[in-house]
Amino acid sequence: MLASAVSSPLCPCAAGGPYYWLKDLVSAACKRSPPWLVIVYRKAPTPLSSAMALMACVKSLFILQLLMGFVFVVSGLIINFIQLFTCVLWPINRQLYRKINCRLSYSLWSQLVMLLEWWSGTECTLYTDQATVDKFGKEHVITILNHNYEIDFLCGWTMCERFGILGSSKVLAKHELLKVPLIGWTWYFLEIVFCKRKWEEDRKTVFKGLSQLRDYPEFMWFLLYCEGTRFTETKHQISMQVAESKGLPKLKYHLLPRTKGFTTTMQCLKGTVSAVYDVTLNFKDNQTPTLLGIVNGKKYKADLCVRRFPVEDIPTDEKECAIWLHKLYQEKDALQENYKKEGKYPGPTIVTRRRPWTLLNFLFWATLLLSPLINFACGVAVSGSPLLIIGFVIFLLVASIAIRRLIGVTEVKKTGSSYGNPEAKKQN
Repeated sequence: MLASAVSSPLCPCAAGGPYYWLKDLVSAACKRSPPWLVIVYRKAPTPLSSAMALMACVKSLFILQLLMGFVFVVSGLIINFIQLFTCVLWPINRQLYRKINCRLSYSLWSQLVMLLEWWSGTECTLYTDQATVDKFGKEHVITILNHNYEIDFLCGWTMCERFGILGSSKVLAKHELLKVPLIGWTWYFLEIVFCKRKWEEDRKTVFKGLSQLRDYPEFMWFLLYCEGTRFTETKHQISMQVAESKGLPKLKYHLLPRTKGFTTTMQCLKGTVSAVYDVTLNFKDNQTPTLLGIVNGKKYKADLCVRRFPVEDIPTDEKECAIWLHKLYQEKDALQENYKKEGKYPGPTIVTRRRPWTLLNFLFWATLLLSPLINFACGVAVSGSPLLIIGFVIFLLVASIAIRRLIGVTEVKKTGSSYGNPEAKKQN
């Protein structure tokens, strides 16, 4: 090839002599490798990097993910069955019923938190002051969280777990989730407030559900997604059209908040909640996290900016309270803009440590449920019965489809929202 280059009519030798051709050849080799020269520098793998690569490979194994899903589903059904029996306590001792169900719910939800903290190793960093952190888990609060990601709820649950209130955490949830096995059933026993997002139909249900929580025996964080649905570009365009028609400032990273849910919650829980926590969530390096990514062991880095507002500083008048919420979302938008530019939120950072209880809880259920499953699978394999083997394979297929559908509930493209539907009721 070197000879052909010299004899070529385009050869630099013809124009500048052999010296200049050699100099150009060396210069080109420094910029990019020619076709006849490939130099590969490869670092020898360290034991740590090899172990991490092996662990990543293990986490991606479908059979392991299926077994973890089996543990979650079966333990959830057992927990729901126990919760059903606790209903006899409701008319006798409501507070005892609530305390038991908080712990039963923790046993289920902490398995999902375990996936985030221990399986994927996702890091959660708080941007707030120590005085605010000192109050976490020691007061009833309303928490406002932006709804941009598939795992935003899981990051919220992680912070609840680290401050001891995962089992008693509440949310104003859409009514469709009540029909979802495990999730909706567990929330029903936890007195979660469900709404159809049609105020005329929701008024009685929401007021009754919220009023019943006034004497809740465990400290709770009541989560509100004031945007009403998860952020997408299509929904954002529609939302900003509404903002323009109402003369409200446009938002870049959020949908226009629906004020009715917030003002109603503030009204019903007056005297119970002592503060509102505004939580703005984002992820390092423009990551787009998914629950499927967490299941596959992918690590994310979450940043949460937390601001505490005492209820005394929030207007009690409904219209003034709605104005306050709109202003809050303008501030949240400014925080997200700052994050996009700087890669961080303003203020001090606090890194909270994960607790071992989520891992120990999962290991308990795994030990309890996987031993009989593995023994049964071995028995099926040894039996050599085609009927048993086919039945077991069908069981695995049905289980994998069921687990995938549960994961699908969190996916942005499958939220099933009617946001922007002209026949739906306009935003508040």
